[in-house]
Amino acid sequence: MRMNLRQMKDNQEGMIASIKVTGDLGRRLRDMGLVPGTEIRIQGRAPLYDPVALRVRGATLTLRNSEADYIEVEVEE
Repeated sequence: MRMNLRQMKDNQEGMIASIKVTGDLGRRLRDMGLVPGTEIRIQGRAPLYDPVALRVRGATLTLRNSEADYIEVEVEE
């Protein structure tokens, strides 16, 4: 099932299906290793749910929800 990264729950795992933004933000996301085919896990969220912490390739990254909206993820049901 495909969903937006923002919709994922804590400790849920998935694989990036697509990045739906171009320009500087798209390049920045790709430079952080967020490319299609990459496995990710939601590590946690701040108290007000923004930002979200992800586990990607052994590293922890944080993204604002406005950035996470551009990432589509394939998850197991």
